[in-house]
Amino acid sequence: MTHFFLSIMKMFPRTQKAFWKWWYQRLAKSGHEDLWSFMNYGFEDADPAKHTVLEKKDEDNRLFIQLYDTAAASIPIHGLKALEIGSGRGGGAAFVTEYHKPDSMVGLDYSQNAVDLATQMHKDLKTLTFVQGDAEKLEFPNDSFDAVINVESSHCYGNQQLFFEEVIRVLKPGGWFSWVDFRPKEKISDLEKMFNRPGWACKTDRVISEDVVRALDRIHDRKLKLIAEHVPGLLKASFREFSGVKGSKIYNSFSNGDIVYMAKTFQKKK
Repeated sequence: MTHFFLSIMKMFPRTQKAFWKWWYQRLAKSGHEDLWSFMNYGFEDADPAKHTVLEKKDEDNRLFIQLYDTAAASIPIHGLKALEIGSGRGGGAAFVTEYHKPDSMVGLDYSQNAVDLATQMHKDLKTLTFVQGDAEKLEFPNDSFDAVINVESSHCYGNQQLFFEEVIRVLKPGGWFSWVDFRPKEKISDLEKMFNRPGWACKTDRVISEDVVRALDRIHDRKLKLIAEHVPGLLKASFREFSGVKGSKIYNSFSNGDIVYMAKTFQKKK
């Protein structure tokens, strides 16, 4: 069942997009637990000196936050107008707002339930707002933002080329885009062709797979508990695969290089 389900997801991008919308809507209805504020694989640098400095209240989510910090610290954000595409329950956008201090921050997500919950959970952050929208058809004027971030989200999109075109469109001239996500190694050449467009230039490009696996090792038990408590029985095996627990196909693929986790930044031409 698990392998059939994953095969269907790979074959039909629109099915994948619809599935992820269903999953995020389900999570958004499951309660206000802080455990669900972040939904990414995490990041842990091998050098403790490079770990993100956090307030005590944020320590439980350190591994997830550090992936966001990898994205946000790579581009200018402080005092600027920023957008996150694929904001989920808003934990990452809230972190960027609190620690990197943009003048304003918008979190956009495909799931209205997630947007509603994020708005409620982070209502004390007055410079942060959440809106529902489609990454492939952003409802913002041209040249709207100084900085755009996209964290472990674009692999879910049905048309990634449209997404990158939209990012360029809504960025101001000279604006920055920070992207962290993964792809099967055989798809990377196609991805690079999509990134190679005249509207911007790549400024940094690195592989962070080892840092992600290090985080997955540390978060293994917590993810198993969440799946056991919140995922319907028929889908538990599939979600153990999606979540990257030890022994899952995606965990092994990150470890052996079959799937590559990347972090890139781009600057729109002035």
